[in-house]
Amino acid sequence: MDHFIRLKDTTGVHMPQAFTNPFDYSVHPLCLSAKEHLEHYLPNPQKMAKGKMYGILLVKNTAGQIGYLAAYSGNEQNNASEKHFVPQVFDITHPDGFFRKEEEQLNILNRQIEQLLNSPELRALNDRLIDCQRNSDKQLTNAKQALKQAKTERAKKRALTNNSETLSGLIRESQRQKSNYNKLKKKLREEEQQIAIAIKAFDDEAERLKKMRKQQSALVQKQLFDSYVFLNATGEQKSATAIFQTTPVKVPPAGAGDCAAPKLLQYAFMNHLHPICMAEFWWGPSPLNAVRKHNYFYPACKSKCEPILGFMLQGLNIEKTNNHQAAAITILYEDPHLAIISKPAGLLSVPGKEMDESVLIQAKALFKDTTGPLIVHRLDMATSGLMLIAKTKEVHEHLQKQFLSHSIKKSYVAILNGVLKTDEGEINLPLRVDLNDRPRQMVCYNHGKQALTQWKVIQRQEGFTKVLFKPITGRTHQLRVHAAHHLGLNTAIVGDPLYGQKATRLMLHARDIEFYHPTLKKQFSYTLPEETQADWNEI
Repeated sequence: MDHFIRLKDTTGVHMPQAFTNPFDYSVHPLCLSAKEHLEHYLPNPQKMAKGKMYGILLVKNTAGQIGYLAAYSGNEQNNASEKHFVPQVFDITHPDGFFRKEEEQLNILNRQIEQLLNSPELRALNDRLIDCQRNSDKQLTNAKQALKQAKTERAKKRALTNNSETLSGLIRESQRQKSNYNKLKKKLREEEQQIAIAIKAFDDEAERLKKMRKQQSALVQKQLFDSYVFLNATGEQKSATAIFQTTPVKVPPAGAGDCAAPKLLQYAFMNHLHPICMAEFWWGPSPLNAVRKHNYFYPACKSKCEPILGFMLQGLNIEKTNNHQAAAITILYEDPHLAIISKPAGLLSVPGKEMDESVLIQAKALFKDTTGPLIVHRLDMATSGLMLIAKTKEVHEHLQKQFLSHSIKKSYVAILNGVLKTDEGEINLPLRVDLNDRPRQMVCYNHGKQALTQWKVIQRQEGFTKVLFKPITGRTHQLRVHAAHHLGLNTAIVGDPLYGQKATRLMLHARDIEFYHPTLKKQFSYTLPEETQADWNEI
């Protein structure tokens, strides 16, 4: 157990009654102590080219001693400090392992494909084909022009004679010229076709090699994920292939099993260490697209870790989270056609996969004589504040069109975990879903949708900033990402477990809404009463 690092003084520390839920947790003091100890062995964050996710697992050995294990996400080796971190679940970097050998075979195929597609012979053939096509076009254009000119001349001759022999001669001349044109066209097309056939031989060989590479790559990937064999707390074993076979994606994504959490639990189970609690934190520079901040703790990722940890944690008592009773919505305004309600934090807008309680369910109970779908727009589960409810189908359609045309104006109040230096501004960062960690969003200039936010400082106090946000677009998690991202405000909203640090609640509140009332035929606005808005005392 070379990687077990004993914590010398744990007296007086309350031991957790259940193991950490890796996807929703508050950091235990033992993890904070272990992280502080580990920091002595981590690289200087200011000298790192890119940041990295690290993990801490508090464990108890068979002698009853408390210590911790450390790991990092990824499969690269760092020989200078490797002794402080548990090994890979499966080491794909070993030079004598099957993966490196198969990888070299794939690289050989890649080089063959590249050499084939960039060969001088193929370039020469493509150049010949272009020249041949240009020459053909030129010759055929000239021949067509000659035919047209000859036709004009024959028409003049016909107009000057009624001699049958002369007229027959003109017909034969026309037929001969058309025949010569068709022969020329056929000859030129055959020349092009011969070159195209030679080019196709190169393309066919490249496709054959690509197909071989795809088949070989699939076999290597299967063998690789068959080699990632995980343990759980009951002593059962299961490969990554078998684990993901029961999920909708069926096939493990790249990097599955290389994150910190699976490595930590694997080493603990293999060495008879009892897991107590765990945490993961980012160390070093923020990545360009995703929101990761130095020294911040984060939940485990969804796409790669959730299926694996779902198996590995079997046999452990996992702490229950998000099991509080959802609060009720409050009706702030109501008429026969629509209503404005206040949604409490922690309540879904519509039923989810694991929770039915939502604004929609409560609205159906409150507004029974309705004909519309009720929900016009949504707020994140963690966000509180104003929502529109449409009682009729016609009003719902009208309000939906206003949202689509961005004519409905909304503003939010948020408390940020830091002091902003400037007073107001605009953030324009395109967003898309993080495919590896839904529902987390990320900045993406290539595939993201435009996301524009205007903001203004309301108040600064004791290391926090209260801000008014005006979203011009309505992307998922737009305000949360624009606040936290290093290209945005670089200051997360208080209590944001995805992009900042978890607290009792997310301090983001939908305060104002302005829209055109479809039946009153006028602009209508509503501002949430001050006493119900997010307050400093809630931090």
